[in-house]
Amino acid sequence: MPGDGDRGAAQARWLGTGLLGLFLLPVSLSLEVSVGKATTIYAVNGTEILLPCTFSSCFGFRDLGFWWSYNGSDTFKILINATVKNEKSDPKVHLKNDDRITLEGSTKEKMNNISILLKDLDFSDTGKYTCHVKNPKEKDLQHQATIFLQVVDKLEEVDNTVTLIILAVVGGVIGLLIFILLVKKLITFILKKTQEKKKECLVSSSGNDNTDNGLPGSKAEEKPPTKV
Repeated sequence: MPGDGDRGAAQARWLGTGLLGLFLLPVSLSLEVSVGKATTIYAVNGTEILLPCTFSSCFGFRDLGFWWSYNGSDTFKILINATVKNEKSDPKVHLKNDDRITLEGSTKEKMNNISILLKDLDFSDTGKYTCHVKNPKEKDLQHQATIFLQVVDKLEEVDNTVTLIILAVVGGVIGLLIFILLVKKLITFILKKTQEKKKECLVSSSGNDNTDNGLPGSKAEEKPPTKV
């Protein structure tokens, strides 16, 4: 029957979708590395800068390895190389190519922070810094994230005048709209009350007219019946 064939095809599609979801689930829950939302950071020559890096894994980790690399205009080098035994231990540094670098953060209590601090910055430090992580517990799965550091002579002050003007105008317009809505509601309320009072007045006036005219159902004094 055609109906049975259609149901069989639909079940096959659902089964295929389910298998695909099961296949992609480990990928979506696998190792992730982040250096923050900013792709470029700026620092003044002679100061220090924190290069952020955190990692996460829903499967946990064991003997996790991580390293930072630097890629400049004509230079590539490994800055620091370390391992973390488990989630209850801090990193153990095996290689550090620059004495200006110190490992910051902690991997205990699921903080998973492997940021580095770079001191005494020089213009030659401008370049790409990549945080690499390798997790043997996920079959040596690797992931990395890159941030670009720009060393400058001084940080330029951002003129926020235009932004403040725009915010003030938008805020004023929103405030005006709210005020108009409140006035509209107030006028509607007053008109409604006025109409209700008019209705009460008309009903009262109608009752008084009936009373004065002695109409049936009115409150006019009834005459006693005439005796035969």
